[in-house]
Amino acid sequence: MYFDSNIKLLRKRKNRTQDEVAERLGMKRSTLSGYENRVAQPGLDMLLRFSDYYRIAVDTLLKVDLSRLSESQLRQLEQGEDIFLRGGNLRILASTVDAANRENIELVPVKAQAGYTSGFADPGYISELQVFRLPFLSDQKKYRTFQLRGDSMLPIPEGAWVTGEYVLDWNTLKTGEACVVLTMDEGIVFKIIENRIGEEGSVILYSLNPFYEPYEVSVNEIREIWKFVHFISHEIPEPVIPENQLVRTVAALKQDLDRLKQNMAPGVNSIQSHPREVPPVSGSSSGSGADRPEILLSGSSQS
Repeated sequence: MYFDSNIKLLRKRKNRTQDEVAERLGMKRSTLSGYENRVAQPGLDMLLRFSDYYRIAVDTLLKVDLSRLSESQLRQLEQGEDIFLRGGNLRILASTVDAANRENIELVPVKAQAGYTSGFADPGYISELQVFRLPFLSDQKKYRTFQLRGDSMLPIPEGAWVTGEYVLDWNTLKTGEACVVLTMDEGIVFKIIENRIGEEGSVILYSLNPFYEPYEVSVNEIREIWKFVHFISHEIPEPVIPENQLVRTVAALKQDLDRLKQNMAPGVNSIQSHPREVPPVSGSSSGSGADRPEILLSGSSQS
């Protein structure tokens, strides 16, 4: 049970004194101090007052060690994004911070993805991942970067690094958004999402590469979702759209035709500049065009 440490943490995050909180909750300061120091235990009515005051579910106040949550997760809880209040299960993200208590961006390369499927919630495993920071990303959100494998999301090339923003409430996902999804069966996949959580409790995952068929995944099989932010690659993506391929083909044919014309041009100019003179045929006169040359056939005599 983490109630005592949680209410003390939340009070300090609000910059409230024990007197101020005790007055808001209708109790004596000494009673609140007893709760925070685990000298006394609150009844159900008092637990509901704390829940209403901090806008955090009773289950969360009792069962979740809030001191282990990252700053971005605590902000989400304080803003009303408590999954227990929505009737689901609270997803606690293992994360790391730098010396200034700012969220790191952990790198998950292809070679580490097999271990990530089982170690994603293990702070020890996450702490072993390489980390970095990007100054243009918000300090108010949590990001992680995954390396792509396979060609299902072409034109984004295999080996590219995709950065995603952690999604706490999956119901907020919009159909058509690209996401990195961690499932227990397939591990890490990068797909376009069709959100059917509200209607069917599932999502449909689509690839950008039309060679791959879409498929449905139950939310019970999903462990994490990271909404696409950007990708980093040393390769320039090549489009696979048929129209683009046709344009490139026509352009290449035009270049070939231009080269062919250039190669033929000297000969054509020479013919046009110096027309050939046909010598007169023996036995013909230079008279009218009606005259014809005399043809001698072998073995015949001239009459």
